[in-house]
Amino acid sequence: MVDATTRFFEDLDRRGYEPLLAKTSGTLRIDLHEGAQTRHWLLRIDRGRLNVSQEDQEADTVIGASPALFDDIASGREHGLAALLRGDMTVLGDARLVVQVERIFPGAPDARGPRRRFAAEVH
Repeated sequence: MVDATTRFFEDLDRRGYEPLLAKTSGTLRIDLHEGAQTRHWLLRIDRGRLNVSQEDQEADTVIGASPALFDDIASGREHGLAALLRGDMTVLGDARLVVQVERIFPGAPDARGPRRRFAAEVH
């Protein structure tokens, strides 16, 4: 069974372009820490063009979270910026990139509007 995080990043990679990020460029690495193990996702953005890999490389911004929390964010059950403000997630580097990328995550299942539509397309 594929988790929500994997589905989310595979979908981004398949799309290849995200209009909501047309004015955004940078690299974002997500480090998912579970015990002594860390799983990495690297998102490269070049004016909306997306490339996803599981490389542990330098990035403009690095997010640290638990796999369970990031699954909740990737599925819309949790809001990433709220998790960051609560201290459940860490950010190193350019935090502006987090704010820009947050727009492409699905909204809550009971939300209305474009974020809800995207969440329905992902599932």
